[in-house]
Amino acid sequence: MKILPHGQGLDLPAYATDGAAGMDVVSAEDVTLAPGARHAVATGLAMAIPPGFEIQVRPRSGLALKHGISVPNAPGTIDSDYRGELKVILINHGAQPFEILRGDRVAQLVLAPVTRAAWLPVQELESTERGEGGFGSTGGVVALGS
Repeated sequence: MKILPHGQGLDLPAYATDGAAGMDVVSAEDVTLAPGARHAVATGLAMAIPPGFEIQVRPRSGLALKHGISVPNAPGTIDSDYRGELKVILINHGAQPFEILRGDRVAQLVLAPVTRAAWLPVQELESTERGEGGFGSTGGVVALGS
């Protein structure tokens, strides 16, 4: 992990509890998100992720519930060959401006293995019970009568 000049003095990403899956990452800047606005929040960090892994950037549940602050491309992906600054894209789905201060926890980072695929073109796909049914075809929404 490389700490960039504007990241000096900030906490490194860390797990809040022994059972936490994600590490909290903090903002390296002050910014106010207007309702509906998006911003790539600087963290002051760059990192080398081992080959075969990615870091997923996920919203913090408390910010989402209490203020409508989320990661619009959740989970965001940081690829193992990226060496630039980690920035967290946040969006304000709330009704009020939201102030982020330097040092505030803004997202969670989850280190995850990556499985790479190779595609094999075929003329036909094997059939399944579900078939081409999608977009709610398996039910589970009482209000829709299924």
